[in-house]
Amino acid sequence: MSTCSSDLAPLFGAVAANATGAASYICGQFESVSLQFVDAGYAIDSTYLLFSAYLVFAMQLGFAMLCAGSVRAKNTMNIMLTNVLDAAAGALFYYLFGFAFAFGAPSNPFIGKQFFGLKKLPQTGFDYPFFLYQWAFAIAAAGITSGSIAERTQFVAYLIYSAFLTGFVYPVVSHWFWAADGWASPAKNLDQDLLFRSGVIDFAGSGVVHLVGGIAGFWGALIEGPRIGRFDRNGRALILRGHSGTLVVLGTFLLWFGWFGFNPGSFLTIFKSYGPSGSIHGQWSAVGRTAVTTTLAGSVAGLTTLFGKRLQTGHWNLIDVCNGLLGGFAAITSGCSVVDPWAAIICGFVSAWVLIGLNKLAALVKYDDPLEAAQLHGGCGTWGIIFTALFAREKYVNEVYPGRPGRPYGLFMGGGGRLLAAHVVQVLVIVGWVSVTMGPLFLLLRKLKLLRISAEDEMAGMDLTTHGGSAYAYHDDGDETTNHHGAVPAPFRPSSVPAKVEPITTQV
Repeated sequence: MSTCSSDLAPLFGAVAANATGAASYICGQFESVSLQFVDAGYAIDSTYLLFSAYLVFAMQLGFAMLCAGSVRAKNTMNIMLTNVLDAAAGALFYYLFGFAFAFGAPSNPFIGKQFFGLKKLPQTGFDYPFFLYQWAFAIAAAGITSGSIAERTQFVAYLIYSAFLTGFVYPVVSHWFWAADGWASPAKNLDQDLLFRSGVIDFAGSGVVHLVGGIAGFWGALIEGPRIGRFDRNGRALILRGHSGTLVVLGTFLLWFGWFGFNPGSFLTIFKSYGPSGSIHGQWSAVGRTAVTTTLAGSVAGLTTLFGKRLQTGHWNLIDVCNGLLGGFAAITSGCSVVDPWAAIICGFVSAWVLIGLNKLAALVKYDDPLEAAQLHGGCGTWGIIFTALFAREKYVNEVYPGRPGRPYGLFMGGGGRLLAAHVVQVLVIVGWVSVTMGPLFLLLRKLKLLRISAEDEMAGMDLTTHGGSAYAYHDDGDETTNHHGAVPAPFRPSSVPAKVEPITTQV
């Protein structure tokens, strides 16, 4: 303010007796208004981040509905309860440990070491809205894994793996690629070297979230083995149909809605200009473009899956289309902010065939994932990482990650192969890290007989054997259909054998 006063006072002229005082008063008012604009900027950005966090959290309801519709009715209560506990247990363990391991700066390139239990918060760049947003991401990774091991996993195993994944495994990966001092982060300080001079551009987490959740689910499902009835004695794959296409569609649309917080929200702020004041070029425009690329990738993936499966099976399959949509969203998550809308169409088209191909491969090797989570999130997430390294546009990369002139961008856009090399490294280290942490955990749970339920319980359904009742009312209290023991006779209870199965058109 002293500089302002010294510049303004001479303008009042020598006759003004209190020119210095007047100048000081006016400059003080300018400073007050300027600080109010700073406050308004913080408020706008915090509100934007909180709203994005609420959208991402709404994805938990989407996961719950998608999972519930994709399993048989006798396991509905079980899978919904696991989704509830992913959020609740994830909140506690991410608060105690996860956030610190992920973003506890200053630290080292491997793992964070500050903010345990949110100690020392708030501070600039690390306020409570940021924690809430990152927690919503952590529980999304856990929700992916729960679908892979549905319908045959002991309840205690869910609690153990969910706490370990959200409290340690996922946070370490997010530190590597998102924290300012992570070894592969594209947002390192200017005095630090970037991996292949680019770092990894995994903007909203095709690798950090989807590949982590997909690989964790892969090991869980592989170690547990397929559900009873998934493959017959001749090795032929059979379909164990989920009980509600309605819930699958509801979950899909809720996830689509939440993805508008997942991808655009990953900017973290919106009150930022990319050009001269008063222009339309700013973070708000990039946020809108990111929502558009997200929408196009998912939509094209859904349509491609629709016609691709029609050619293969002769049916217009609802469930396949929903999974195709989600595969497109998982793929575009990495590069949503740095690619053009036309490139998002390519992303979605290829992701659909990645999902279809991996599902075929899963049937051939007798791998059973009720939600196709490993194929969808792991496979399409991997494609999304590679896609970003091929199609990232120079202008968008420099806007989203400023301060590094000459930063590499997409190979097909003329940016060379350095970004692709960094992204190949990302895929390899995530697969390796999750495999050496989650794989032994599932093996230990199996050895301790804490992983898989008994064959009798699996046939009867986990709702009745583990949770004391069904998610649906098959009779009224006092109905004559109950016997003298209070049990529901066979015609009125969920079947004790696997739901209707249909052979897949190809022999495996």
